Amino acid sequence: MEEAERVELTVDAVAPGGHCVARFDGQVVFVRHALPGERVVAEVTELHRGFARADAVEILDASPDRVEPPCPYAKPGRCGGCDLQHVAPGAQLDWKTAVVREQLTRLGGLTDAEVDELGVRVEPLPGGLLGWRSRVRYAVDGAGRAGLLKHRSHEVVPIDRCLIAHPAIQELPVLAASGARWPDAEAVETVASTGGDVSVVAVAERVPTPVSGPAVVREVAAGREWSLPASGFWQVHPVAADTLVGAVLDLLDPRPGETAWDLYGGAGLFAAALAGRVGDARVTLVESAAEGVAAARENLADLPRVEVVAARVETALARRRVTGPVDVVVLDPPRTGAGAQVVRDVVAGRPRAVAYVACDPAAFARDVRTFTGLGWRLAALRGFDLFPMTQHVELVGLLLPPG
Repeated sequence: MEEAERVELTVDAVAPGGHCVARFDGQVVFVRHALPGERVVAEVTELHRGFARADAVEILDASPDRVEPPCPYAKPGRCGGCDLQHVAPGAQLDWKTAVVREQLTRLGGLTDAEVDELGVRVEPLPGGLLGWRSRVRYAVDGAGRAGLLKHRSHEVVPIDRCLIAHPAIQELPVLAASGARWPDAEAVETVASTGGDVSVVAVAERVPTPVSGPAVVREVAAGREWSLPASGFWQVHPVAADTLVGAVLDLLDPRPGETAWDLYGGAGLFAAALAGRVGDARVTLVESAAEGVAAARENLADLPRVEVVAARVETALARRRVTGPVDVVVLDPPRTGAGAQVVRDVVAGRPRAVAYVACDPAAFARDVRTFTGLGWRLAALRGFDLFPMTQHVELVGLLLPPG
């Protein structure tokens, strides 16, 4: 095979990253814009040692789960933001469930029977597949036009509308179709908060500058109102924060008098929820990003039993800025996962339960393997489709110690 060559493939199972697996002359090919069971003509986009990447550019035998993408930019060679617009809604959930299962067995070391016992199933969120994304970061090309990136590329695709964006974001005059140009910006961030704020922020040399709307936006979740910078981190689906808090509390079942850790705590969403359950017991939040620490201290100022520790989680645990014993722990690490040392340090705190919130099934599975190697078990797992039309999935797992 050569780059740009077109080959006929029969598509096999789904794979992480929004691909399906196929084979050509014994070589593995990861194919986008395809579905299991299809026969396609695919154009090779990348060659690597041992595998290739390709886009399905012609469908010879279509899957019954194939639909026409609603967005004209969700096609080979165009916007890379949506991986699954060609997949029927129910089949998108099946796709993500299959990826979670595969990662738990291949990377997590669980057996098929153990995964079956968990009853893993990715659940949809209210609101449908379009118009949900409350934060969109547009890249800016050399001509100053805002758009979205091609898959695995820094090339900007100028667009007239992003259909998964919140309707208020779709109406903002920031894209090239509206005549807007951003000659001094490298990116344009847009926000439509659950508190009703709509803001635009230009980013140049990584420095955000408010352009329109409030610089500090309001979010509503977990029975509280939150304030944070328009460019700050918050879940992008309008009901994601409440969904995750509900799952964490259901699985962890914090009780009055129990001490708690909220690791990688951000603005304090889980810490506030834990504080509401444990009463006068101490809740310790650990966060390294200065913006998150400031937001947590401001938003949790009415909760005197919540301590905010400004440090990397690894450092806070290793240097005993956070010490056990502790009763319950929420782990909400970045996409790379918590890592083996953090898992070992959490286990050393002797909690009765850990709720692990994961945005990457592979990293989650690797950390589950570390937990199980220390005698713990994955007792429950829920999956949520926080990112419809994309390959991303959010997990909330309950890990319990031996005994």
